Parts: sequence; structure tokens; C-alpha cells
Amino acid sequence: MKTTTRRAVTLVAAGALGLGGLAAAAPALAGAGPVSAAAGWHGGYGMGAGGGHNVMGDGNGMMGGGMMGGGNGGMTRDGGCVGLAITADKGTLTEGQQRTLAAMAQEEQLAHDLYIAFAAKYDAVVFDHIAAAETRHLSVVRTLLQRYGLADPTAGKPAGQFSDSTVQATYDKLLAQGQADQAAALEAGRQVERTDIADLRAALGGLTAPDVRQSYTHLLAASQHHLTAFDRWSTR
Repeated sequence: MKTTTRRAVTLVAAGALGLGGLAAAAPALAGAGPVSAAAGWHGGYGMGAGGGHNVMGDGNGMMGGGMMGGGNGGMTRDGGCVGLAITADKGTLTEGQQRTLAAMAQEEQLAHDLYIAFAAKYDAVVFDHIAAAETRHLSVVRTLLQRYGLADPTAGKPAGQFSDSTVQATYDKLLAQGQADQAAALEAGRQVERTDIADLRAALGGLTAPDVRQSYTHLLAASQHHLTAFDRWSTR
């Protein structure tokens, strides 16, 4: 049975996302969304360098220099993060990097919504903690989208619903996988974080915009911590 504290964390995380996305100053990219089939999808929802995409992959290591202080990058034991801010200056983005940034919002939304669903089913606080972290990460991505005048593909979307059909299919697949038992849900979380790590490492390649580099570096470190937290829970 869930404790009052866990319910509160879940409600706060869900409520923060329920506020909706930031207003965009420019129309949606190419009218096809940031993760269209033309961008190179091959069955996964990961993003490759230059706005392309790849299947679910693995990633190792962690880049330092995140936005948060503390010996562990500002992360809690169960993968949550304690606060973050964009302090670097705005730069310039290529069209491919703009698509990647928009796709990042859907990745963060997918992770949040998936973990909230698992938190409601299983008595594993790691889902609550990481869902709350994903709320803050999505806020950072939305801030970047606003800075660069890009449309937010997650704006106004209810939990578990995505503007891109491939992202939707990935979410539905992972959600169904995690319904089997807690171990399966933890493995779904690990898949999400491994993909995020690979995508963020690819997105940093050739990226010069200081604020986006800062944000991606933090998100990469956070995903590594999230993966470690899921690994820890999987061995309990």
C-alpha cells in the first residue's frame, strides 16, 4: 500500500506537468513534428545526431559539468535531482539540432508518464523520485524551446498521449511490458534511461549552443543516475 508521502510526490509531479507547455514563438518544425519517419526512425524512439533517430540503444559513462552542485551531481539516492537552472548563454542551433531539442521534450514526457503509471501500481519509491526529476527535466527542455522560438510537442497533451505515433507506440509497449510485475517495470525504466543516455551523447556531438550543451550535459548525468537507481532496485 502506498504511503501518504509517495502519493504526495506523485501528485506534485503530475500536477507540475499538468500546467502545460510554454508558449512557442514559432510554428512547428516542418509541420511533421520532431520525430517523423523521414527523420530516420527504425522502431525505437531514440534521437541520433543532427535530429535523426535510432533504435533503443545502450550507453556507458557520464559527462560531468552539470548544472547542479554536490558530490553526486545533486542527485538523491533513488535517482531524483534536487534542483537545476540554465545559467549559460543562448547560442545558435541547426535545423537538425532544433528537431532534436523538440524531440527531447517527448522523451522527458514519456519517461515521466511511464514512471507515474508504474508508481501508481508498485510500491517502489524509485518511480516517484525519478518521475519528479523528469518533471524538472521537461521544464528545462521547455525553457530551451521557448528561448529558441520552437513549438513544444508536449504542450496540452494528457498523460500517456504523444503527438508522434512512434513515440506513442514505444510508450504503449513499455507500459504494457511493465504491467507484468515490478521487475518488468524496472527493466522498462532501464530501457528508457539507456536510450536517453545514448541520445544525449549523440545530441552533444557538434553542439555549440552553450545553454543547450549545459542542459544536455546535466540531463545525461541525471539519466546515468536514474539508470543506477533502477539497477539498484532491480537487485533487491
